[in-house]
Amino acid sequence: MYLAANGRPDAPPRPPGVRRRVPAAVLALGTVSLVTDISSEMVTAVLPLYLVLGLGLTPLQFGFLDGMFNGATALVRLLGGRLADRRGHHKRVAGAGYLLSALSRLGLLLAGGATGGIAAALAADRLGKGIRTAPRDALISLSGPPESLGRSFGVHRAMDTTGALLGPLAAFAVLWATADAYDAVFAVSFCTGLLGVLLLVAYVPAAPRPAATRPAARVRAAPPRRPVLRDPVFRRVLYASALLGATTIGDAFLYLLLLRGLDLPPALFTLLPLGAAAVYLLLAVPAGRIADRTGRRTTFLIGHCALLGAYALLLAPVRVPTVVGVLALLGVFYAATDGVLMALAAPALPAAGRAGGLAVLQTGQALARLLGAAGFGAAWTLWGQRPALWVAALALAGALAAASRILPAAPAVPQEVP
Repeated sequence: MYLAANGRPDAPPRPPGVRRRVPAAVLALGTVSLVTDISSEMVTAVLPLYLVLGLGLTPLQFGFLDGMFNGATALVRLLGGRLADRRGHHKRVAGAGYLLSALSRLGLLLAGGATGGIAAALAADRLGKGIRTAPRDALISLSGPPESLGRSFGVHRAMDTTGALLGPLAAFAVLWATADAYDAVFAVSFCTGLLGVLLLVAYVPAAPRPAATRPAARVRAAPPRRPVLRDPVFRRVLYASALLGATTIGDAFLYLLLLRGLDLPPALFTLLPLGAAAVYLLLAVPAGRIADRTGRRTTFLIGHCALLGAYALLLAPVRVPTVVGVLALLGVFYAATDGVLMALAAPALPAAGRAGGLAVLQTGQALARLLGAAGFGAAWTLWGQRPALWVAALALAGALAAASRILPAAPAVPQEVP
């Protein structure tokens, strides 16, 4: 049996006079993600320097290794979601993913200059990230009431982004203190990642109870474990997110367009993501609260309107205010879409299939974005950057119009009843 809320289920109304706090499990998972992202971004910040300048790999070799493992991550998410749903072991599967990523830092430390060892360590890191993502998001969605999922995901994403901002600073602090000893970065990263695993074990509950819905809900029968793709509401969310993802050209291309427009030195390329991440950090929680109050569907679409605005600014003559505007709009885009999409889709999935359903959604979106980035790269090569950007902007505008019709106006909010 499931409960389907009346009214606007994509933003279930809060009972009068009730103020809900962010669940302790969400704060614990946010802390785990913060610590883990410090560990991960420490390595990410120095890895190109270590591999290309330290070990002599060509940029083509590094790009091949990184791109191949990033693509595989999207598919591994399906395995992580299925394993978590099989017996409800969301915490165990997520913990295995976090532990695998932590051990990958130790692998980099022990690999020395061996290319095979480095490739194995990178593969372990990506596999760990792929395995843990869906079970972690399922835990978040099961830890709080449906009407506050946007805020819960916003808090988690804000804490996660804090770790992503602190990681590179920690890496360069270690390099400065040790006279560019990359091994020291890997050792500190391993210890930090292991701390994240210990925090997960100690503070994250193994099996949070699905939150109760409002008393005014009506009951409808449905098969408890039917495949998620048979649910018409979930399919519409999946199709809309994949369509919009296929018209997203990728952050790296946006930064390259800014860099070329201003004729900046390549060294500043690594600083551009910090601007978007800072905006994302500031707006993730407010965007989640707004989504809970006004509707997650609307917030999700507005986020893509912000991305379209960034494309429009790039088509204008690039000046410093344009750079600030593009980075700000990119941060708004992520704040209004990343956690909000999970909050939009999660209530439409039964608790027994929550992790697997979110894994399907995340994988579909990731593969669509890979396709979109590849298509934009091909268009840039064939026609030049400005015509390619015009095509991308028109495609995103069309996708927004289509997604506004595809996304359900009032999706069901199922909750299992014991």
